[in-house]
Formats: sequence, C-alpha cells, structure tokens
Amino acid sequence: MPRPIPSGYESKYAEFIQLCAKARNDNVEHVVIAAPWVLGDTYDEIIESLSRLAEAGLALHVTGR
Repeated sequence: MPRPIPSGYESKYAEFIQLCAKARNDNVEHVVIAAPWVLGDTYDEIIESLSRLAEAGLALHVTGR
C-alpha cells in the first residue's frame, strides 16, 4: 500500500517536484542541494522527497558546510 503524501507537501515543495521532473526529462542523473532542509522539515516530507528522487532515477548530492 502506498504511503500517503504529507498534507500540503505538493504546494510547499512545488519547486522541488518541478526540479525532479525537469531533471528526468533532460536526462540529468544528479541533483545537488545546498542543505538537507530542501528535502523537508519533517520525517514524512523528507521520505516523500527521497522517494520522488528515487522514482525519477536521480542521485542526490548535498554540498558541504
């Protein structure tokens, strides 16, 4: 059974969702983010973001401090 999408996730992280879609359409294999909070503020948001990255076949890189 699929996990429910966190309430408000799709509007709160619309830019991240668009980034995943664009990267997939452009055959980009890696996504670089500056800070982990880009993925979410809660466990459920982070898991949703990581799931979307995986579904798009994208590798995640987080820059250093």
